[in-house]
Amino acid sequence: MTQKILILDFGSQYNQLIARRVREKNVFSVIKPCNVSFNKIKKLDPSGIILSGGPSSVHEKGAPKCDKRVFEMNIPILGICYGMQLIANHFKGKVEPTKKREYGFTPFTATSKSLLFADLLDKTFTTWMSHGDKIIKMPKGFICSGHTENTKVASFENKKLKIYGTQFHPEVTHTHNGDIIIENFITKVCSLKPDWTMENFVEKKIHDIRKEVGSGHIICGLSGGVDSSVTAAILHKAVGKQLHCIFVDNGLLRKAEKEKVRREFEQHLGIDLKVINAGSRFLLKLKGVTDPERKRKIIGREFIKIFEEASKKYKNASFLAQGTLYPDIIESVSAKGGPTAKIKSHHNVGGLPKNMKLKLIEPLKELFKDEVRVVGRSLGLPEDLVGRHPFPGPGLAVRMIGDITKKKLDVLREADWIIIDEIKLSKWYKKVWQAFAVFLPVKTVGVMGDERTYENVIAVRIVNSTDGMTADWAKIPYEILGKMSNRIINEVSGINRVVYDISSKPPGTIEWE
Repeated sequence: MTQKILILDFGSQYNQLIARRVREKNVFSVIKPCNVSFNKIKKLDPSGIILSGGPSSVHEKGAPKCDKRVFEMNIPILGICYGMQLIANHFKGKVEPTKKREYGFTPFTATSKSLLFADLLDKTFTTWMSHGDKIIKMPKGFICSGHTENTKVASFENKKLKIYGTQFHPEVTHTHNGDIIIENFITKVCSLKPDWTMENFVEKKIHDIRKEVGSGHIICGLSGGVDSSVTAAILHKAVGKQLHCIFVDNGLLRKAEKEKVRREFEQHLGIDLKVINAGSRFLLKLKGVTDPERKRKIIGREFIKIFEEASKKYKNASFLAQGTLYPDIIESVSAKGGPTAKIKSHHNVGGLPKNMKLKLIEPLKELFKDEVRVVGRSLGLPEDLVGRHPFPGPGLAVRMIGDITKKKLDVLREADWIIIDEIKLSKWYKKVWQAFAVFLPVKTVGVMGDERTYENVIAVRIVNSTDGMTADWAKIPYEILGKMSNRIINEVSGINRVVYDISSKPPGTIEWE
């Protein structure tokens, strides 16, 4: 990963999209807070820098900034929205609030032979705008390269310094040609070659794991989901018998999950696996807890305690492996400390105790979900396992709103089983990103067998996504939804109503908690 694009986070919720767009061009990208130290930036040795957008104005007190020496590194820079305004402000241009705010789809016209707009068939195209400030005076040495009806300087550049800016967001799919613009910055401005592949990643990661672990042993928390399964596979490839997988039945799993994991990992993959039944232990800790953040942290800490207890049985066990992904880090810790709003703590990020005795090893923490699936396939994992829908680390605890009880969990498990069964029978399982049930803490009146009922509600959540960072609700045929509803109400005791969640991410998240 000698070639990389550094993305400095100024508070944009689109940061992960920028990172994904760069990686789609087979170039590695990494997100850091805008206030990251200059020494760390130099240590990263980026081949190019992208300054993200953000909700602030450059004139606000305490507006986010980066180290001024970034602009003296003699490497290409692309500023997006707020990032462009920051560039203008730094180089003595003038930025002021606009009287007519641009938001949403906006026609843009490129007016120069900029490298950013090379190979575009049409120089006028639709972009996605979201800004309240605009540049009214060009910084010295820069030229305007594009405009909109309301914004005279909608893009600019300084070819000598290799610094570019767009007022619109090329990273979002709403911007036509955005994909080409980002590719042009990577290949034509930064002169990078597409050498970031999952094959190269696996080879380097195996080398790094062997070097770090040495003769030590690793304990891997296995859930049976894609993330932990691929983590186990890459660790097994690296250290073989020095890997010990522990599957904790925390009482929050899907139906028949324990049996499936045992079959896949013991029989098919030949990986050392220990199953620990701890359902009553977790339920006791979660009794009466309704806050989702507390649920996640309780579950995370209890997992660690169990792993540390189990580690005493393994000689030389000094590492704990987890299937943490890059989106987990971005959502849990505000893009590594930047001004982007924290969305939620992931149990394997925000729930870890500070005095943990085992050293953490997270081989996939730089990857997005779709990249993890590619890694899994390259390691020879079966498609049935690699192609599984994501399942949250805290399990059904974050799919049950309110307090958690064994009775509710049993109801939720059965409803979830029916949803997955119907989505598979209808050949829609591989067409969607995720499908599951959510237990709602409300009761509604119903009529069954000519008698009044007053029972709980199940929400069906089915979404489409590519990396889990953004998602849209799936337009499932009514006939399939009808079968799900009919079966849940008739086969699951305690449910008399089923609803379908039609929220996208954002503003909602995929999981309800």
